[in-house]
Amino acid sequence: MVTDSFDGASEHRLGVLLVTLSAAVFALSGILTKSIDADPLTITSWRGLVGGLLITAYVLWRRRAGHGESLDLGWRGWMLAILGTFASIAFIAAFKNTYVANVVVIYATVPFVVALLAWLIVGEVFRRQTAIAAAICLVGVAVMVWTGLGGGHAFGDMLALLMTFTFSLYATLVRRFRNASVVWAGAVSAFLGVFPAWFVTDPLAVPSQDIPVLAIFGFTFALAVVLWTEGARRIPAAEAGLLGTAEVPFGIVFAWLFLAELPPLASFAGGAVVMAAVFWHTWRDWPGAQMPPPMHDTSMEKDSQKA
Repeated sequence: MVTDSFDGASEHRLGVLLVTLSAAVFALSGILTKSIDADPLTITSWRGLVGGLLITAYVLWRRRAGHGESLDLGWRGWMLAILGTFASIAFIAAFKNTYVANVVVIYATVPFVVALLAWLIVGEVFRRQTAIAAAICLVGVAVMVWTGLGGGHAFGDMLALLMTFTFSLYATLVRRFRNASVVWAGAVSAFLGVFPAWFVTDPLAVPSQDIPVLAIFGFTFALAVVLWTEGARRIPAAEAGLLGTAEVPFGIVFAWLFLAELPPLASFAGGAVVMAAVFWHTWRDWPGAQMPPPMHDTSMEKDSQKA
C-alpha cells in the first residue's frame, strides 16, 4: 500500500511537470510565427511536415508498446483532420495579424465554447457556472477586439476568434466520436497542412535563415502534443485544464522578452477578465475532479486542439 501511494504521488508530480512544460512549449508558437518572414500557409506547411513526422513516430512507438490507437481514421477521423488543418491555418495567421497576447487569451476561452457546442451537438448539460464564466469571458474578449478595431489588429482578432471556434468544434466532435483515433488524426491534420501553400506560393522558396526556425516550430508543436498526452494521463482533468492555462502568461512573457511586444492596456484588461473567469470555473470544478483511467488515450483531447 505504501509503495502504491508513493508511485501514485510520483506519477502525479510527473504529470504536473509534463503538462506545465507542454504549456510553456506551446506558448512559443507566437514568437516563432512572428520570427519567420514567410506567409502563414508556408509556415503551416513546414510545421505540418516536421510536426506530422514526429507525431507519427510517437504514435507508432505507442502502438509498438501496446498502448496505441488504430491507424484507420474512417470518415470521423478525416473530418477531425480537415477541421484541424483549417484551425492551424487560422491559428498561425492570427499571430501574424495581431498581438500574441490577444491570440492566447482568446484561445483560453475554448473550454466554454466547447461546452456550448457540446450542449448543442452532443446534448451535454450546459451548467450554470459555465454559462456565467462564458459570459464573463465574452466581456473580456469584447474589450480586446474593440481595442483592435482602432489599432489595426481587428483582422487578426477575428482570425483568433475563428481559430477558437474551429478548435472548439474539433474538441466537441472528439467527444461525439468517442472511437476516433484522435492523436493519429492530429498527425494526419498536420500532413494535410503541407498542401494548401503549394496552390498559392512555393514553400521551398523561403529564406535559408528561416528554415531552422521552421524546423524548430514543427518540433515544438510535436513536443507540446507528446508532453500533454503523457502528462494529462497522470493527473485529474480539471488540474490539467488549469495547468494548461499557463500558456497564456508564458505566451505574453515570451512575446515581451523575445519580440519586445507589449499590447495596449485594454488587451491586458480584457485578458485579466478572461483569465479570472477561466480560473474561477476551473477552481469550482476541482473538488469533483477524477483521475483519468490509466493509459487512457482519449485524455489527449486537449492536445488534439494544439493544432
